[in-house]
Amino acid sequence: MDYTAAVITVSDKGSQGLREDTSGPALVKMLEENGFTVVETGIIPDDYEQIRGTLIRLADETKVCLALTTGGTGFSHRDVTPEATMSVVERPAPGIPEAMRAFSLTITPRAALSREAAGLRGDTVIVNLPGSRKASTENLSAVLDSLKHGIDILRGRDADCGEEHHHGGEHHHHG
Repeated sequence: MDYTAAVITVSDKGSQGLREDTSGPALVKMLEENGFTVVETGIIPDDYEQIRGTLIRLADETKVCLALTTGGTGFSHRDVTPEATMSVVERPAPGIPEAMRAFSLTITPRAALSREAAGLRGDTVIVNLPGSRKASTENLSAVLDSLKHGIDILRGRDADCGEEHHHGGEHHHHG
């Protein structure tokens, strides 16, 4: 089955061509290695309305399975990606950033300053990632398998060998 994804880099300097975007391409590579088809990439400034508009379009029109942002999640006054994200999601999915932060905290105590958000809009899972290449790929690696499973559930697909539609008392362990 085809998992589609978009990777949007949120960066004032990146959008002005003043800084090379290394996070976006690294995330695209990781997604493609894990069975995703990346149908859109882009760089937008740290602008609340532009972030909102992009995420709404990806969910409502492009209808990607997974929309990832990288950047704009810190403590700077320009960092508004989580707020813009939460304004467009219909249902929050707090376990995703919780898992990312738990993993990141094993690497650096500064992960406590991460403000990434995640949630669902229609059939799209939206996840914020940090701006640095290292942190964004580490964070994605922590949740990627779970995200695929979540997409299967959200889209009503038979995941894990079609076991889901046998409604019995057996327990399925997803590793």
